[in-house]
Amino acid sequence: MANDMVVLGSNGHLGAAAAAAFAAAGWRVTGLARTPQRALEGVRVVAGDADSVDDLRRAIGDAPVVLHALNLPYDKWDNGRLERQTARVLEAVGREGRTLLFPGNVYNYAAGAGVLTPETPQQPQTPRGAIRVRVEALLAEAAARGDIQAILLRAGDFYGPGARGDWFDQVLLRSLAKGRISLIGTPGVGHAWAYLPDLARGFERLAALRRTLGPFETFHFAGHFVTPEVLGQALGAALPGARLTRFPLALLHLAGLFDAATRGVARMDYLWRRPLELRDPRLAVLIGPDSATPFAAAIAATVAAFPGVTRPGGQHERRLNANLMPS
Repeated sequence: MANDMVVLGSNGHLGAAAAAAFAAAGWRVTGLARTPQRALEGVRVVAGDADSVDDLRRAIGDAPVVLHALNLPYDKWDNGRLERQTARVLEAVGREGRTLLFPGNVYNYAAGAGVLTPETPQQPQTPRGAIRVRVEALLAEAAARGDIQAILLRAGDFYGPGARGDWFDQVLLRSLAKGRISLIGTPGVGHAWAYLPDLARGFERLAALRRTLGPFETFHFAGHFVTPEVLGQALGAALPGARLTRFPLALLHLAGLFDAATRGVARMDYLWRRPLELRDPRLAVLIGPDSATPFAAAIAATVAAFPGVTRPGGQHERRLNANLMPS
């Protein structure tokens, strides 16, 4: 029981990576998914509805550690829905002092904040940023009451092998079948990325150290803070011969006229125009200085797992794939 943990949302990007990382570290892992979609070695996955407190409780059982990796589509965040989802998780976790792990993001901060540490004042400039601040406040209030221990690990945009529906397959590699890579972002402006296997191991390390931590802890995962030019170099090395092009941010706003989820993404375009870099020396000490995969290696592993990319004889080969988004 002491080494049991539960991942709520084990089908998701972070959920699947975290379940694998905790299992590899020797935890007994249970995942909750509406419809289990993938077999994870060493992970027991149960079917359940995240809208049901009873299903959440059934998955959690007596586990002392729970990762809240549930999310909602962008266009479903408003009208208090994301807050109500978090309230259901808190109700299911109960008031026995369990550790609740939660992934934060950079939406809580203004465009001009620059370097973000756990002490940086939160000044959201978009409705979605304000929602995230309210969600984190719910966790802080529960921790202050003594209901839970809350450990929040804030990170940039996710990427990693097998992750789908993110910037890599929706934008960067969307025209890979035509031999093109679409870079996004303002030249010379860094952007925060979080390689999922590294982030998942960070969560595991913090969970293992939970008894040395306070009732409410916030950490900032540095990940890889790189410019589009550095990203292009890494992608070019992983996919030699592909032509680098630039994805116009204005296209997000145009597409947003017809799609609510894309419209929400477009409103966050300041994240690509202004640098927001996560730093946390304390976290670096806790999880170790060698916890980050080198950026080029992380990009290569992500690209190698992308549909239509194989490496026969150690060389990259691009193949047409009907599932790739058209340009």
